[in-house]
Amino acid sequence: MILSSLPDADGSRCTLSQEPGGWLRATWRGFVDMQEALRGADNYLHTLQGLRNPCLLNDNVALMGPWFDSIEWLERVWVPQATAMGLRYVAHVVQADSLSDILTVHFDHGAAGPLELQIFQDVAEAEAWLRACQQERHARV
Repeated sequence: MILSSLPDADGSRCTLSQEPGGWLRATWRGFVDMQEALRGADNYLHTLQGLRNPCLLNDNVALMGPWFDSIEWLERVWVPQATAMGLRYVAHVVQADSLSDILTVHFDHGAAGPLELQIFQDVAEAEAWLRACQQERHARV
């Protein structure tokens, strides 16, 4: 179910949807500039507030050009807010024309606290990992 879609004037967009498994999927398409990336990330935080045990699939398969280059902002601002709201699992799928992106190269996993971030080349593998994380979480409760 699509929760929001943030189109940009150049045709790029970030769509946020809630998946049947209960997690949120942020789908990025086109060339996303810094301002658009910040808007999409803030939109996710706003949506996260009302969810219980949230997970995120960050889908960059259809992204073009360089990915959001403010890892420092993610580590310093976004991750602490997201984890304070209960986010524990993020499946990050790199863009189709790349084996990695700036997140895979520069993200300080130690700064993520209780957040577990896994990098994937394939959306189906990312979905399977999130399902396994949810099952593990439910088994502990």
